[in-house]
Amino acid sequence: MTSRFHENRHVIYFGDALEVLKSEIQTETIDLIFIDPPYNIGKTFGDFRDKWPSDEDYAEWAYLWLEECIRVLKPNGTLYVMTSTQAMPFLDIYLRKRMTILSRIVWHYDSSGVQARRHYGSIYEPILHCVNNQKDYTFNASHIKVEAKTGAQRKLFDYRKSVPTRYSKEKVPGNVWYFPRVRYRMEEYEDHPSQKPEAMLERIIRASSREDDVVLDPFAGAFTAAAVAKRLKRQTISIEFQEKYLKIGLRRVLGWHSYKNEALVPPEKTYVRRNLNGQRLSNDTEELFDACDQT
Repeated sequence: MTSRFHENRHVIYFGDALEVLKSEIQTETIDLIFIDPPYNIGKTFGDFRDKWPSDEDYAEWAYLWLEECIRVLKPNGTLYVMTSTQAMPFLDIYLRKRMTILSRIVWHYDSSGVQARRHYGSIYEPILHCVNNQKDYTFNASHIKVEAKTGAQRKLFDYRKSVPTRYSKEKVPGNVWYFPRVRYRMEEYEDHPSQKPEAMLERIIRASSREDDVVLDPFAGAFTAAAVAKRLKRQTISIEFQEKYLKIGLRRVLGWHSYKNEALVPPEKTYVRRNLNGQRLSNDTEELFDACDQT
């Protein structure tokens, strides 16, 4: 059973992503798709555990919704998809036969807590940037420029030109992106185990869509894609199959204050840290944790 909620130019479907894509989204109507599905790594999302019997089973499931996403994407549309490092090769090979992969992006972040001890710990997630037509797609380079250290900080000159010229202070980002993971004390934090940073979604949406374009997120989760797209004056379509996370979208994207007589409010946070014995941490230790939370 699928339910549909909407306010103005923003739509949320409560149901299975594949079924909603098949039955509710028309062919060639979407400008930009951002896909952040379960990764098949055993993480728990509410009542769902994202673990398939094998990598091949996971890939076969992914191919089904990828095919539907390709169907609903406009001829000049763009698709970004994330998954685990283990599963990405399956998606990469599948998509390179159906679309043009413009970039293979690495989202890099620091990791707090215990890291691997018998191999190199994972501190990145891969993203594919794909288009239907490599000669006709949206890429707003001027909207996403970042500081170029060679020009802005080192103030070097390019002597290959007939007249030596100082390197530009700005550039389009490369394909290795550093964005901190969303931490508990951040203002944007929602109660979701794999929330993506707003800054990362802002780069994607600014680069690959225009105002009034339609942005689709078939695995909405914390609804970051739709929230950022709304702020950037895009239209949005989101799909979520867990009611716990649906309520985040109703509040964050549609602006609802209640659902089924339940008040919809941001996560209530406590800023008092305690050790395993329930004792409050010292001020010095608190300050150390605060510094870590901001990285």
